[in-house]
Amino acid sequence: MQHKLLRSVFFCGVLGLFLASCTKKIDDAYQNPNAPVRVPVQTLLPGIIGGFTAYNSAAGTNFGLQIDDILLGRYIQYWGSTTAGENYGEMGGTIGSDNTGGIWGAVYFGHGQNVNRMIEWGTEEQRWDYVGVAQAVRAWGWLELTNQYGDAILKEAFRTDQSQFKYDTQPEFYDSCRAVAFRALANLSRTDGNLDPSGLADADAFFNKGDLNKWKKFVYGILARSYIDLSSKNIFQQEHYADSAIKYANLAMTTNADNILASFSAANTSNGFNSYFGPTRSNIGTIRQGAYIANLMSGVNTGTFTGVQDPRRWYILSENLNKTFKGVTPWLGVTEFPGTNNADYPKNFWRNPTPNLTTGTNDSTRYVYSNQGPWPIMTASEMQFIIAEAQYHNGNKTAALAAYSNAISLNFDMLTTTYEKNIPAGRSIDAATKLAYLSNPAVITPVAANLTLSQIMLQKYIALYGWGTHQTWIDMRKYHYVDIDPSTGNQVYTDFVTPPTSPINYLISTNNGKLVYRCRPRFNSEYLYNIPELTRIGAINNDYNTYECWFSKP
Repeated sequence: MQHKLLRSVFFCGVLGLFLASCTKKIDDAYQNPNAPVRVPVQTLLPGIIGGFTAYNSAAGTNFGLQIDDILLGRYIQYWGSTTAGENYGEMGGTIGSDNTGGIWGAVYFGHGQNVNRMIEWGTEEQRWDYVGVAQAVRAWGWLELTNQYGDAILKEAFRTDQSQFKYDTQPEFYDSCRAVAFRALANLSRTDGNLDPSGLADADAFFNKGDLNKWKKFVYGILARSYIDLSSKNIFQQEHYADSAIKYANLAMTTNADNILASFSAANTSNGFNSYFGPTRSNIGTIRQGAYIANLMSGVNTGTFTGVQDPRRWYILSENLNKTFKGVTPWLGVTEFPGTNNADYPKNFWRNPTPNLTTGTNDSTRYVYSNQGPWPIMTASEMQFIIAEAQYHNGNKTAALAAYSNAISLNFDMLTTTYEKNIPAGRSIDAATKLAYLSNPAVITPVAANLTLSQIMLQKYIALYGWGTHQTWIDMRKYHYVDIDPSTGNQVYTDFVTPPTSPINYLISTNNGKLVYRCRPRFNSEYLYNIPELTRIGAINNDYNTYECWFSKP
């Protein structure tokens, strides 16, 4: 009996070990998808980096800056559709679409819990470099998000036990962005713990390549933006926001070697390996450069840089068969270029020699429209424009002119060092060409007192063309598209015409005659379950996209 009992106990013990072993194998093979599975923090970073430009989910959904750029670029007339009368050319959008939800998806989904885990696990493992990088990404996301959508989810973001979330105000996002940015700077400066320079460099291969100094400059650039974005507010000087913008811009990128660039391997034809704006992914074949940028760089603008042929146009724009530069008016499409063989019709961004075609090859592509990029996220030129605008508002036109001149020079140099590809013979910018442009008094006045706000903002408009759509839209909303430059009596954005309402109303009817100032929260999350909160903030109203954001209000 005793032996039988022992045998029974032994059998049960063996069975227990067997079942435990089986359970462990099953758990290892089929991990709970609803629970956070621990992975090395460095494996999270490549996907997070992808969220800046065009993050691809397993469901095939795209999120990121580039996704929304295609639509938002119409509002600032960087480009327009070849189709006349499309909603976004008319500054409109309707409930029921995920259009302009790219940043919402990037911040809450593409970055979202991945950034949270990198901060949490990196802290536990004392990997302060990864923690600082993750916090830098989060600070960037909060600022981009609130400037595009206004009110959004902050305090209750990422809570997995909720299906509805309260929205927070834009000032709270600005405060949180800066608080997270300062935490990022602290962690990026730490030398203790378990730093991993080589591992970070590998994981960060398509962004800052593990260079912590560049990550810190990126954070300083975020802070600079967070202050210059408020330049139209009455408190800009009172609260010394101008001084803060200058301070942090000076700590950010100062040379083109500091530029924050996202690149792509283009290793194969898979979407994830190529830029969203490249010919392989074929997403921008039906848009063409806007008439506003083409006229501005061809000397046709009647208020600013009149008569000046900008040599950079051969780098960032597409000429037509007449070897001139024309563009579309977003709400008119290509109706301005009747006929299939119209020689004024601008070629597409991939430089197809047949202008009305929507395809191209990477071999003929210029500027940021290639499969590999690089795609600027923030540049030294932009930082100098921030300083110029802030100094202008401070009343220090001498300092403003110096920064303005340096900004243009840096942009020229970025083009010739990074994008010297497929430029037509005789059109490359050399030292003499650059000097001639910078010496033109219509571009850079020799008298600081004559510098205008229009010159600063329109040169910035050019320097950010193509890649800086979100920031340019912030700038144009700050000046309400058609605000007056007090030093000239003309619009800040001279010759800029918003969609007319008479004799034909080119504004989408649901706008009620108003221009667009924000995007709606992403439909396939908020409008499916968060209706009470959307109702509270007015987001179920047809004209919610015309509600002005806090950052641009006096």
